[in-house]
Amino acid sequence: MVTRKVVIKNPTGLHLRPAGNLCKVAMNYKSHITFMYGQNSANAKSVLSVLGACIKCGDELEFKCEGPDEQEALDALVAAIESGLGE
Repeated sequence: MVTRKVVIKNPTGLHLRPAGNLCKVAMNYKSHITFMYGQNSANAKSVLSVLGACIKCGDELEFKCEGPDEQEALDALVAAIESGLGE
């Protein structure tokens, strides 16, 4: 299992479009991918879970990846978030 914390930079947070882009990246990997936000955890492959977390600009998420391609998945997720998730 690998983990990393990342801060959301999107000015409007993770609304539908960036949440969908995050899920698309996560679904490219076989690993189980979740993130912690406060005391809650959510499935990074589920748009509803990501939207339900109500993540805003400046919020810190801790991603946890576990599986055969965990490091590649984590690196791709962090790169996608740091690039703004298409926004």
